[in-house]
Amino acid sequence: MNNKYEKERRLLHGGDYSPEQWLSYPDILADDLIMMKDTHSNTVSLGMFSWSALEPTEGEFNFDWLDKIINDIYKIGGNIILATPSGARPAWMSQKYPEVLRTNNKREKMLHGGRHNHCYSSPVYREKTSIINKKLAERYGEHPGILMWHISNEYGGECHCNYCQESFRKWLKNKYITLENLNNSWWNSFWSHSFTDWLQVESPSSLGEENVHGLNLDWKRFVTDQTIDFYKHEIKDIRKITPTIPITTNFMGDVNKPAPHGSTDYHKFAKHVDIISWDCYPNWHNDYESTADLASKVAFLDDHFRSMKKKSFLIMESTPSSVNWQDFNKAKRPGMHLLSSIQHIAHGSDSNLYFQWRKSRGSSEKFHGAVIDHDNSTENRVYQDVKFVGEIMERIKSVKGSNKNSKVAIIYDWNNHWAFEDSQGFASSTKKYTETLHEHYRYFWNHDISVDIIPPSDDLDNYDLVIAPMLYLISEDDIENLCNFVKNGGILVGTYITGIVNEFDLIYLNGFPEKLQKLFGINRIENDILYPTERNELSFENNNYKILDYADTIQVNKAEVLSYYKNDVSSNKPAVVTNKIGKGRTYYIGARTEYTFLEDFYNFILVQLELSNPLIKVGDTEVSVQSRSSLHKNYHFVMNFSENNKTIEITNGIFDMVSGKKSDFILNLKPYEVRILYSYNKDFK
Repeated sequence: MNNKYEKERRLLHGGDYSPEQWLSYPDILADDLIMMKDTHSNTVSLGMFSWSALEPTEGEFNFDWLDKIINDIYKIGGNIILATPSGARPAWMSQKYPEVLRTNNKREKMLHGGRHNHCYSSPVYREKTSIINKKLAERYGEHPGILMWHISNEYGGECHCNYCQESFRKWLKNKYITLENLNNSWWNSFWSHSFTDWLQVESPSSLGEENVHGLNLDWKRFVTDQTIDFYKHEIKDIRKITPTIPITTNFMGDVNKPAPHGSTDYHKFAKHVDIISWDCYPNWHNDYESTADLASKVAFLDDHFRSMKKKSFLIMESTPSSVNWQDFNKAKRPGMHLLSSIQHIAHGSDSNLYFQWRKSRGSSEKFHGAVIDHDNSTENRVYQDVKFVGEIMERIKSVKGSNKNSKVAIIYDWNNHWAFEDSQGFASSTKKYTETLHEHYRYFWNHDISVDIIPPSDDLDNYDLVIAPMLYLISEDDIENLCNFVKNGGILVGTYITGIVNEFDLIYLNGFPEKLQKLFGINRIENDILYPTERNELSFENNNYKILDYADTIQVNKAEVLSYYKNDVSSNKPAVVTNKIGKGRTYYIGARTEYTFLEDFYNFILVQLELSNPLIKVGDTEVSVQSRSSLHKNYHFVMNFSENNKTIEITNGIFDMVSGKKSDFILNLKPYEVRILYSYNKDFK
């Protein structure tokens, strides 16, 4: 695809721009252009919530204002990411065609308002989006300022209207062919739930059925597929009219979990976009975790989104200061904006874009952070921070397009996440699937080792180490994929609560699946659930470690025992084992532990692997060092995620990208300080 995005050598800096809010204020629109140049902002997203300005009444279109804005931005050397406006429909549409509005799970039709309040199955909504999207493509498809398409905004949510019920039944018919297959797969003989007519099938509802786990799981899968289908409908004419302009849509992540947005399987969605982009809003400087703790969660999500296509991605939304929807909307402290912006680039982003360019004057986001505040000043700290980030991004623009090379992967699976959260067992307050993944990830972040976050069906050939915690749901095919990885020489780490149900959320008969028994050299006999006040320990390498929440009773078949439980009924029974399979090896951790165990456990494993960041001689767990590579250069980002001065020692052959001078071997870092370095590939052979 020979497109402008590939030819654009700058890292993208700028953000969401809503000039339709300021059409009556031409002086403000003029100021915006001056400030864009001053802050080194080279890219803006337009049109995301502009439908009522583009089509004020049905069939009456007004593109004149957008023509001017696009031309003005292009004249100052800017790029336009042009959005389709389906994220929020105009009031005339809701009034005339109420079917476009969503129906909740109680079968109540929603009123006009909000965002994402539209039915993906509605023929009228599909027709209206098709009309305006086609007009946008025809009008602007050949404009030299258009960098890419941004389809809708933060797709998500679900509808339970009659159209969606019909679509759901059609989806189920395609999957199961017969009602007998569906009944068997959902175990509908339970509670006399067997269906005798497809019309009896309804989406999960608090007024009806919410306890058939197969139904709940398939509904979430359907919602993903229906969302993707609507997206494909949106891009049909755009792709046809503008085949060389790449397409994205902004995904979402929950930094507090840390996890991507839970309602949509982004692994599936990622196959249909040209460039991955996502929106990130960490609550920096909170009072319940360290800056480094939060930074590692942001890093986990950056690596997750990068891994979806194994190439650089975009930060589509972030804030230069604060947001307006967290419990405490604290502004970034001095230095944090540069640090948090560079962290995304260090993990593979080719942009740092903001929501929003200028603060709204009214409504719900009037206090959401922006480049331009209500004072319209260029002298306040936020504006100056943004300007400085823009300057730095221009100096390091050669990073664009470089990638990260990971030999470690952690498996995350949406289906597993959905099924485990829906399971009515274990302990509701301590399931912590994604938090557990992050605990494993944190070790590698602390040690500056790159990690991919991938689904269990991914190609594993390029990895040395694969970590698969808590795969409660796993298919036979995915088990086989893990087995082949190990047989071919890989190292696999598995844990408690693995291999309990298949892809239909049906329990594996006869306990721990036979292939997993052979893979790990054990049989899992029982899983114990611990109250928060209960205490147990395991021993490993002459040290004792606390056990939390879950503990498996393991029967060893051919595995070697590395650790034993210390207390309770499991005293002196195996807790951690290893097994040799083919050219590779597996490890099974039978209990959730405190982080210190993972630190020592992975130190033990990494003795066998040559995994490290070549830049570091002496590091610090609060100083993150991430590297990206191009054909000739390695780019190294040294970031102090602490409120203290730090010192680290690096190898030779390193140059500072900002100053252009050779770097010292000893780096003294102030709080929140960033150093961006580069080396030539020959220096690290």
